[in-house]
Amino acid sequence: MVLIFLPMLAVAQRLPAGVTPEHYTLSFTPDLQKAAFTGQETIEVQVLKATSTIVLNAIELQLQEVTITQAEKTQAAQASLVQEKEQATLTVAEQLQPGPASIHIKFSGTLNDKLRGFYLAGTKERGYATTQFESTDARRAFPAFDEPEFKAKFDITLTVDKADTAISNGRIISDTPGPADGKHTIQFSTTPKMSTYLVAMAVGDFECAEGAADNIPIRVCGTPDKKPLSAAALRYAGEILKFYNQYYGIPYPFGKLDIVGLPDFEAGAMENTGAIFYRESLLFIDDKNSSVDSHQAVFEVLAHEMAHQWFGDLVTMKWWDNLWLNEGFATWMALKPSQALHPEWNATLDAVKATNGALELDALMNTHPIRVKAETPEEINELFDPISYEKAGAVLRMLESYVSPDVFRRGVNMYLRKFSYGNATAEDFWNALGAASGRPVDRIMPAFVDQAGEPLVTVKSACQNPPAEAKPVKSKRGRRRRETKLQPKTLVTVAQRRFLADPSTVVKKDQIWMVPVCVKAGGSKPFCQILSQRELTLPVTGCAPWVFVNGNATGYYRTQYDKADLQKLSLVAQTELSTAERIALVQDEAALVGAGQESMAIFLDLVAALHTDAERAVVESYSPTLDYTNSYLLSESDANDFRAWVRSNFQPMMMKVGWIPLAGESAETHTLRGDLIHILGMVGEDAETIRKSTSLAEQYLKAPDSVDASMAKDVLSVAARYGNDGLFEQYVSALRQMHSPEQYYNVSAALAEFRDPRVVERILELGVSDEVRNQDAAHLISAVLSNADDQKLAWGWVKAHWAAVEKKNTMASGPEIINATRKFCSSEMRDDVQIFFGEHKVPAADRTLKQSFEDISGCTRNRPRLQTELSGWLQLHSGTSRAGSR
Repeated sequence: MVLIFLPMLAVAQRLPAGVTPEHYTLSFTPDLQKAAFTGQETIEVQVLKATSTIVLNAIELQLQEVTITQAEKTQAAQASLVQEKEQATLTVAEQLQPGPASIHIKFSGTLNDKLRGFYLAGTKERGYATTQFESTDARRAFPAFDEPEFKAKFDITLTVDKADTAISNGRIISDTPGPADGKHTIQFSTTPKMSTYLVAMAVGDFECAEGAADNIPIRVCGTPDKKPLSAAALRYAGEILKFYNQYYGIPYPFGKLDIVGLPDFEAGAMENTGAIFYRESLLFIDDKNSSVDSHQAVFEVLAHEMAHQWFGDLVTMKWWDNLWLNEGFATWMALKPSQALHPEWNATLDAVKATNGALELDALMNTHPIRVKAETPEEINELFDPISYEKAGAVLRMLESYVSPDVFRRGVNMYLRKFSYGNATAEDFWNALGAASGRPVDRIMPAFVDQAGEPLVTVKSACQNPPAEAKPVKSKRGRRRRETKLQPKTLVTVAQRRFLADPSTVVKKDQIWMVPVCVKAGGSKPFCQILSQRELTLPVTGCAPWVFVNGNATGYYRTQYDKADLQKLSLVAQTELSTAERIALVQDEAALVGAGQESMAIFLDLVAALHTDAERAVVESYSPTLDYTNSYLLSESDANDFRAWVRSNFQPMMMKVGWIPLAGESAETHTLRGDLIHILGMVGEDAETIRKSTSLAEQYLKAPDSVDASMAKDVLSVAARYGNDGLFEQYVSALRQMHSPEQYYNVSAALAEFRDPRVVERILELGVSDEVRNQDAAHLISAVLSNADDQKLAWGWVKAHWAAVEKKNTMASGPEIINATRKFCSSEMRDDVQIFFGEHKVPAADRTLKQSFEDISGCTRNRPRLQTELSGWLQLHSGTSRAGSR
């Protein structure tokens, strides 16, 4: 999770050793009308050494009464709160001795509007009290030993309005009237040992759809209007729980599973033990009228959070420097049930796409190791990024492929059994994998976990002893003797160095990784080999007609082939490489072009060679580069030729797919249709695509169920790009009428594509108005900032209205807006961003600001070269018809 704007930078420190919690008894009385709560707690602790002080975490709380009891003697304690450390020191007159003791505290606090701690969420009809504690915000709800290693059991009681219910980690064991009129008190069962950041509470008029799997009760809960949209999530949760019970070999350990959609929730979802909390848009969908992508997203986010119930909740990292043990594992694991139970979604290809996203970030100098020191809340919250999620997940996927899935699973289960209900380190995890596999996991993993960056594996192949060169051998006396032929073989030379988006960057450290490279060569059996030195030559039997060095696309590295090898690969990619391998090849070439190590011409030749490849994921692999070209590289003289080339390449595929989905059509075709609408409409400016998209968008705004959901967001975006203020008014009006979160966000996301300056200003004003929830404000503003056509206007507006933007801030707002500036592409805007955010500090965003500087600098530096290369390539392809342009 990320942090809110604070008047001072948080400098919280670790709690001192000497006292450990064992059990919390917590009771809360939230007042939703006054946006406040009162509470009291008893913490049973073990005092490990004699002391007169106990230090806990607390912030934004008022402590009314504090006592400490030991050996039947109760002492009043003086509480001293240090705001900047987020700590409360409890001091007693008579020293506490080693042994058990109990701390009793009465306290009160505010239900804030910043979506962190114990906070107030709401719809237009009413308010809800709910929690978000990861990573360091349990201390905003109750004084606590708020560090992951301090696991304890929890007994939680909530006193709420008579018409409301409550949800927490345990199941409800009693519900009694009172103590006041109009109130009732709900008590929950004792939890297993868990960390404070996993405690959950929600209060309101929730309604639940109920089910079960493997004798575990499952509920999907939300505001009353969302109950009809719960069926898919409830079905998927049952499927996933059964799958995980089998995979882990440990039955679901927490007795019940509640899955709760909240009207205001900034994180996508949060893996609270036994009570997963969700953003509504990732949980509630119309089962019959939602897109393939939405169904897949609901399933895989559920799979991610449910994976945490074992990996993160049952076994928890000791400290936040090993956050990746939670998030990287869940990112990797989420695709397992998807692959097994819904192969039509091709989740493996999404893993390749996610790996590329991590590689893009990791190519910057301002990346960070997967495991990095983090002490303060600000440092901890900066770790919630694609390095801790996607890079860590990709490294695990690579390791699984290297040791084999069955062996990897055996190591995971050994680890979980050994550390159940406790805490563990990265070394504990990879030692278990090493013991299960007998492979040097303890040497491979540190190279990827403890050093920043990524390897670039360069590849060059040469055939030795080709058949035509085999000759008879003569003896010294000149007599012909029996021929002995040297067997032909291919020598594949691979070498490694760090890949950087800016190759001119001076790297102090001469980095080496233990890279499992997997070689696939034409006519030979694929094999994997550890590349542990700077260069290695690998022999392949026979003269291979082509060589590919990332078999199954499971490697966390970039590849660069010499010119001859790349030409051979391009010719056979569509027939000899798997879909995942073709995606990896395209993505690596795009990265090399951006780094100036390949030309734009080579990349476009590769796209042209694959233009008949109707695999959705292949199209999506090069679509971002087409978007970038359209946004930043087109001169007036080249624009028509480039867009004509796009149309000539992709119109045939679109004609084959068609605009009207057929009965029984595959999920793949459904999704591909939307991708082609995007390419032809947004990049190719195809007149027919724009006309049909506008017609369908207007139809969707009136009757969303009448348009195929899998192309809805794309037709809405294309229509908005060429739309006027009249169409904008239709979009805003429709936002207020949409009955499902998916429909609402389809329209909302398309707003950022409008280009009329008057409309753009109105969209930005909408973003800071009461019409848009706090959880969505920064996302809308960031989307407009990311639009190359709107950037200058939007950036000027954001600076001029920063006070209004800050007022809407939640935990992630500032970093999200800074991240959007990475799409800028001029040195003037780059410098202005640095100056502005140097004066307007955003907590937990220092690294993001540095990454923005690096990305904008890269775009500015590369632009002239890429424009020249593009222009030269287009001159060779200028015979393409320009028919169909706007």
